[in-house]
Amino acid sequence: MAMAAAGLGPGEAAAAAHALSLPAEAFGNDPRVELAWAMKAHQHAQVYFNLISSVDPKFLNLTKVDDQIYSEFRKTFRDLKIDVLDPEDLKSEAAKEKWRPFCLQFEGVVEDFNYGTLLRLDCREDYTEENTIFATRIQFFAIEIARNREGCNSVVYSSAREPAAAAAEEAASGC
Repeated sequence: MAMAAAGLGPGEAAAAAHALSLPAEAFGNDPRVELAWAMKAHQHAQVYFNLISSVDPKFLNLTKVDDQIYSEFRKTFRDLKIDVLDPEDLKSEAAKEKWRPFCLQFEGVVEDFNYGTLLRLDCREDYTEENTIFATRIQFFAIEIARNREGCNSVVYSSAREPAAAAAEEAASGC
């Protein structure tokens, strides 16, 4: 996951952060804004992966409303395979029709629920170009909370601790 910070100093980073807080209508396709978003999304992905590598994911809370997100997610997406996501389950027209009402119920509940973020397709792997898809923040939370609670992310934690434990954890999780 090697993406340089493009040599931004503190002042430039602050300017980029300010730019990200402005409404989208204030920008065209400004490459500086796209770079700032990519850097922020990349940093978020790195922090999250480091977190599930360092702390047993079964005990993580990502939001104050994890229980509600998980309950609504599994009620709406009962059979969604979360260990290895199929991009069509997020991006097809039929999937969008199902995701839209799910996501909108968290407007005002989860801050920045519809912001773009990066999501791993295969939960056993790190963020790479081939293993990453663009998703909304609430989709990220819903899928990652489910992966944590259902033991799918435990393989990342186990492999960071010791490789032999990772194989045993993956076999036991059923993900």
